[in-house]
Amino acid sequence: MLKGQELFVSTEPASNMASKSVGFRLNNTIMPPYSNSITGVKHSQYMYRLNPEIMFGINRYFMFHANLYFSNMHQANYKFEGGGFYLKYRFLSIDNNHSHFRMATYVKASLINNPIQYHDINLSGDNSGISMAIVATQLLHKLAISFTGGYTAAINNFNYTFQSGQPQKTYNYALSSGYLIFPIKYKNYKQTNVNFYTELLGKYNPETHEQFLDIVPAIQFIMKSRMRLDIGYRKQISGNMLRINNQELILRFEYNIFNAYK
Repeated sequence: MLKGQELFVSTEPASNMASKSVGFRLNNTIMPPYSNSITGVKHSQYMYRLNPEIMFGINRYFMFHANLYFSNMHQANYKFEGGGFYLKYRFLSIDNNHSHFRMATYVKASLINNPIQYHDINLSGDNSGISMAIVATQLLHKLAISFTGGYTAAINNFNYTFQSGQPQKTYNYALSSGYLIFPIKYKNYKQTNVNFYTELLGKYNPETHEQFLDIVPAIQFIMKSRMRLDIGYRKQISGNMLRINNQELILRFEYNIFNAYK
């Protein structure tokens, strides 16, 4: 069964997916036309990134994701950008009645073929590199709260290199909360869950001292305990970092197969 209120839209919780399960995701990011007179960044068209993802619940401690990226965010035509993986290890679990606490660490890596134009180091389609982080998640009945803190180091992309003055590392942090708003009382696992999320996502660049803080409100529907639909909107609320955009619409569909292998 998919656990509601912990399935954050922009971050992963410390909890893992069910052991021996396989999940499929279609992650969609849509950015509207954008113009920033301070940084000079300007895009006159909508930009769209598709990120298909396959996930494996290896056992109670490990889960693994593999990703591909396609977009028109760095050129007029839509193209294949590259791929990557995500591996998470859950090392602490404390269970109580109607609550639990989890801690995990993860590594994410990507190999991307895009021009390096911005100071926002993003391994989900823009930059090649590696990211490592610690995640702590607390579930209290219908409320889940999670904190993520990590470090990302970028390397040259295929066919494109960093120029002098372009940063190659960032510190990343996130504070996420989710609340189960429906059903009010469980009757069976076939009931549709409705969860509301609010997440704060930030980055700090120690080389240029640029930073930003985004807010992401989102709603989520979990159907028959195995299908998931996320709708979210990400918007910058403060910052001075050179970015491709400061707002985006997030749409995600996920389907899980439990006991998929022995």
